[in-house]
Amino acid sequence: MPRALMIQGTASHVGKSVLTAAFARWLSDGGWRVAPFKAQNMSLNSFVTLQGEEIARSQAVQAEALGLEPTADMNPILLKPLDSGCQVIARGHPVGLMSIHDYYAWKGHAWRAITESYDRLARAFEVIVLEGAGSPAEINLREHDLANMRMAHHADAVVVIVADIERGGVFAQLVGTWELLSPEERRRVVGFLINKFRGDPSLLSAGLAYLRQRTGRPVLGVLPYDPSLALDEEDSLGLTATTPTGEIDVAVICLPGISNFTDVAPLARVPGVGVRLVSEAGHLRRPDLIILPGTRTTQRARAWLRACRLDDAIRAAAGQPDGPYVLGLCGGYQLLGHAIDDPDGVEAPGQSEGLGLLDVDTRFHRHKTLYRVEAEVLARGSLGDGCPVVGYEVHQGITQRRPGVAPWLRLRRRPGGDSSDDGAIRPDGRVLGTYVHGLFDDARFCRAVVHELRRRKGLPPLTDDAWERHRRAWAERYERLVCWLTQHCVLGPIVEACRLERGRC
Repeated sequence: MPRALMIQGTASHVGKSVLTAAFARWLSDGGWRVAPFKAQNMSLNSFVTLQGEEIARSQAVQAEALGLEPTADMNPILLKPLDSGCQVIARGHPVGLMSIHDYYAWKGHAWRAITESYDRLARAFEVIVLEGAGSPAEINLREHDLANMRMAHHADAVVVIVADIERGGVFAQLVGTWELLSPEERRRVVGFLINKFRGDPSLLSAGLAYLRQRTGRPVLGVLPYDPSLALDEEDSLGLTATTPTGEIDVAVICLPGISNFTDVAPLARVPGVGVRLVSEAGHLRRPDLIILPGTRTTQRARAWLRACRLDDAIRAAAGQPDGPYVLGLCGGYQLLGHAIDDPDGVEAPGQSEGLGLLDVDTRFHRHKTLYRVEAEVLARGSLGDGCPVVGYEVHQGITQRRPGVAPWLRLRRRPGGDSSDDGAIRPDGRVLGTYVHGLFDDARFCRAVVHELRRRKGLPPLTDDAWERHRRAWAERYERLVCWLTQHCVLGPIVEACRLERGRC
């Protein structure tokens, strides 16, 4: 078996995903062949591998930090929550919709997929850095937990437990977690990390000493909050309701069941672009671009838009001669059309009417479309005019354009290589929709869109120097992550517990 290090947490959103990427990159920089792994992930933020497999976005980011092409073995079970139950993705492909009790009955199959995937990675890499899920000490869930200590036992992993001080009660989190672990589980724990600290670490001295005395384990580091280290969020807990300002104003509609919301993150990093989440009609105002992102519950999202009057607000904005661009991505694209029909109950049986801003109709199917794609913007004079783009498809709806409606993109799918037209564009070029995720991750497309939004507002284009500084800062984020880790964490106990030769880390 390879060496294995596991990052567990006292709760969700304490920083496990970021720290898994940080430790993995630190080990890789030390000369080890490293892979990330998360046995079971619950997330609506997914990614499609080159093999056409759907995995959580967080494992794709961790793979990117290591220069690896992600595979389904890095996240063998993905649970995508719905209004009732979850869609279960096993080894990258959907196996059905399950209630929690259905899933518990199926967990033997899930565990087999998990262990087979881990064992394949273990044969190919020298070190595996595993990410836990939620907390290992949830007494009501422990019998069914596949992602924490049961996985640590299978991998014979050394465990680090992380707590988030921003949430308050950090020592209660850590001591409470420790007290609920069994003696065998405690023996795996090499130490603790306190994450997202703001202020003077000396203020924690008494608590750190107490924790060491109570548990016999050290706090290996107090990691300062640093927003520049943020990686793609795993779930909607990472979304904030802040209202940033910029020369360009982008309003993202905060739909129920929002998925793949990292589609808009690259825009938020561009100088002069403010991206804000909108959940009330009165907060829409007069943006330069409205984005309806993906959602796993399209019909529920339609009802929510109607209830909060955002449907009328979006239609009114789109109807103004000098109004904003409106872009629908995946579920947002479906919402921009007319009919949304779900005869088989893929999401919820029945039919609803969309916003009617694009002359398209959607019908849900049980088959799931999973492809990496290369695309080109067909429509001239629209956002991204003629620009190439790389992205991915992950959807279960088929959307048909009505006669005379122009597509927006031409796709070439990988693997397979077949070409097809995708999306739709209103004749005036201001309302657009597509099934392609990751558009703004492609710097060519992102730059073309920002250039058009600035031109339309009478602003000069961003300089090449501004784009280069932006590109360089983003490219160096994993190096910054390792510097942050090594500066604020005592790594010797981990090196010793994992039997890592000091010359290689």
